[in-house]
Amino acid sequence: MRVLKLLFICAIIGLAGPGCLKSSSTSACVSKPVADDELAILSYLAANNITGYVKLSSGLYYKIDSMGSGISPNPSSKVYVTYSGKFTNNTVFDSVSDASKTGWTLGTLIDGWQIGLPLISKGGKIHLYIPSALGYGCAATGPIPANSVLVFDIVLVDVL
Repeated sequence: MRVLKLLFICAIIGLAGPGCLKSSSTSACVSKPVADDELAILSYLAANNITGYVKLSSGLYYKIDSMGSGISPNPSSKVYVTYSGKFTNNTVFDSVSDASKTGWTLGTLIDGWQIGLPLISKGGKIHLYIPSALGYGCAATGPIPANSVLVFDIVLVDVL
């Protein structure tokens, strides 16, 4: 009987123990420094013969095709856009061709968009080359793996 109790206790500890250890030892997600993605962005720009880009102190690279006119968005603006998002291997992970399906508050979007979209006005077109820390960081999101450099081609259709 004593052996049976001992086996029972060991089985409970064996089942409960690893779960407790795993949850208590799980480390928090830590994003890569922006500088770690600079080579990937510069390689993408060179491989795709992209010139005339600008680098901001935030680490965001961008190229403006057209400035647009009128107002530029601020964090509380609703932005209506068409866009294509891809990785540096040119695989498209998302796109929207109907701006009426957007209408997002700029301040709720990834940092790369919050920094980049105010550089243009309504009707403007911009290309954003976003280091992972200004995108989704170390968190995988849908089809986007953790620590992904992102490339967006965006037309700012309207700003409200």
